[in-house]
Amino acid sequence: MKTTAIYPGTFDPITHGHTDIAKRASKLFDQVIIAIAANPSKTKTPLFSLEERIALAEVVLSDVPQIIVRGFNGLLMNFVKQYQFQVMIRGLRTVSDFDYEFQLAGMNQNLMPDVETLFFAPTTRYTHISSTLVREIALLGGPIDEFVHSQVVDALNRKKLI
Repeated sequence: MKTTAIYPGTFDPITHGHTDIAKRASKLFDQVIIAIAANPSKTKTPLFSLEERIALAEVVLSDVPQIIVRGFNGLLMNFVKQYQFQVMIRGLRTVSDFDYEFQLAGMNQNLMPDVETLFFAPTTRYTHISSTLVREIALLGGPIDEFVHSQVVDALNRKKLI
């Protein structure tokens, strides 16, 4: 049986931490879908449009053929059920991430009992990276080259953040 995992998030922008998790997951599953949320539940509007986030993720992950990038709108549960994903990947960087992700996994298990949630911790050198921090460093004119792909740096430049 072919096993497809979904790795959902906003990826605003995609970082080396995200790509690390996606690539490691691709070694365990036949296919990994990077599911980029159009309307995140977070309180602020994403810096990049859904189309821009999809394009950046596609470029950054183009070297891994079993990774596919898709955008979705609405409830993640509906997207998961529509495509019958069996496994959901979630990233954990910190203890505070664990608290939120543990609650989310419990809710997802309640809503989608046939879908298993697996937690991945990024490689140690990426545990401190978050999209929020990358955006903030870029906004303040700091270097972000070691945190994101060069195409993401270029995209942030076009947004006039750097």
